[in-house]
Amino acid sequence: MTTYTNVRGLARGLQVLRALNAMENGRATSQQIADITGLHRTTVRRLLETLMEEGFVRRSNSDDSFRLTLAVRALSEGFTDTERIATVAPPIMGQLLQRVAWPSDLTTPDGDAMIIRETTHRFSQLSFHRAMVGRRLPILLTAAGRVYFAMCPDEEREDILDLLRSGAGGEEQQALAKNDALVRSLVKRVRDDGFGSNHGDWAAQAKISAVAVAIVSHERVLASLNVVFLSRALSLADATRRYVPELQKAAAEMVAALDAVEHQSRGGDAA
Repeated sequence: MTTYTNVRGLARGLQVLRALNAMENGRATSQQIADITGLHRTTVRRLLETLMEEGFVRRSNSDDSFRLTLAVRALSEGFTDTERIATVAPPIMGQLLQRVAWPSDLTTPDGDAMIIRETTHRFSQLSFHRAMVGRRLPILLTAAGRVYFAMCPDEEREDILDLLRSGAGGEEQQALAKNDALVRSLVKRVRDDGFGSNHGDWAAQAKISAVAVAIVSHERVLASLNVVFLSRALSLADATRRYVPELQKAAAEMVAALDAVEHQSRGGDAA
């Protein structure tokens, strides 16, 4: 619960923006907006005048209707693909948990590591960790990192290698990053398999294994999604057979959800 009172003027201004954005033809009179929002017409008019002064709304001279301006688009510039994937992922990850029982993490790159953005650890009865959001996973030692590393563009992969070779990701990764033959073999194996894996390869978490797939939208690698399990619980071959298809299904659902959000956004812009 917040300790601050609601700013009614801001809330009402957002109501007006949402109402304009929802109009089929992208324009509305102050009376139409009042009807949609339930706000008094005088209040709506004052809010519209303020939004006009701030550059987010303009008024048509021909019919006295109001429209959104391109300045509204600038409000979403800071909302990255990383944020979008983290927004649509949770319900899909919840469904994945029901199918596989073991916990999953959605991870995105953060310099020399993958950072966990969303997780089902706190909901899984098989979880051996809880506070996972924000944890950093080594790129070359984990399934999530390996699949992202192998699938990302060559220039990005070289940037990651430069960081790891400098020691930014620790001595263990530094040694791996300096082994060109090993790096080439890792990339080839992951690309051939279509998924990443680790089976006790990370010394700090030797009892833990995982399989992971990349989430790719319009040829852009946005994130990776894993299933984490105890190494003693099942073999990598069994995990691959059971969980990789489920991960691929979940990844496809996330991409479809992203496309739906983008389509809705374009529809609003086009209007």
